[in-house]
Amino acid sequence: MGYTVGIDIGGTKVLGGVVDETGAIISRARRDTPAEGGVALTQAIADVALELMKDSEIESVGVSVAGFISADRKTILATPNIKDWNGVNLDYELTSRIGLPVVIENDANSAAWGEFKFGAGRGKENILMLTVGTGIGGGIVVNSNLLRGSFGIAAEIGHLRIVPNGLLCGCGAHGCFEQYGSGTALLRHAREAIQAHPDRASKILNRGDGSIEGVNGTAITEAARDGDELALSIFEVTGDYIGAGIASLAVILDPEAVVIGGGVIDAGDILLNPIRTGMEKYMPFAGKHPHPQIVAAQLGNEAGLVGVADLARS
Repeated sequence: MGYTVGIDIGGTKVLGGVVDETGAIISRARRDTPAEGGVALTQAIADVALELMKDSEIESVGVSVAGFISADRKTILATPNIKDWNGVNLDYELTSRIGLPVVIENDANSAAWGEFKFGAGRGKENILMLTVGTGIGGGIVVNSNLLRGSFGIAAEIGHLRIVPNGLLCGCGAHGCFEQYGSGTALLRHAREAIQAHPDRASKILNRGDGSIEGVNGTAITEAARDGDELALSIFEVTGDYIGAGIASLAVILDPEAVVIGGGVIDAGDILLNPIRTGMEKYMPFAGKHPHPQIVAAQLGNEAGLVGVADLARS
């Protein structure tokens, strides 16, 4: 059974794992993510790979990165949060250090592939994945193939425009999906709800420091689990926007399932049910065609690591 290494680049850690053909992680290694990025980050990735190569015979290495990756999966075209990495041929830089074939992949694509092969999308041929966190990432599998597009930047779903002349997004456009359906948007919806209904906000505020600024996703989720109506309404607003975006994507892609991952999915059906309701409400030609299933991701934070290790194998 062949082993590959998957390495996931996060804001605080570079996490690697040896992965077998079933998607099981055999061993792990990590380094802190260097704040200076650039060469230091490249070396940290190589160090993780070399550590994992000591005890296992490794065929190849996959690296999952947030950003635009070239169509040949070799070069970092642009990364939003990493310094001095734009335009870096990471395939060459890593191969020269570790002596193994390397594949670079977008982090949301990696997670989508992991869920498709080993998680919530297993057994299906067509899935759409949304990673809902600070923003919204996406991955698309069509006829059992990862959709990358002509230039390698397909599935930037968070920048689907869903509100004309809406909020300004970091990408420069207005009204993007992630401005309304992300974890960041959930917090904004919470602040707006608390300001509008301060007399109903105690169960949320008491789980933080008592201020609107101190409210976080955990506080909103815990209050919603306890049946707090204001907290539930916040998830309903966010889920409605996510459902609207999925409805438009569903009639374009026609997936069997939409897999929802990322930090916000910790809320489970508190978020998934409003998404399902929103999708049905906004679906074009509603009632005239089957709808995709809306399901929770199963692999958690390891989806990208497992997915990119499998992509490196194939």
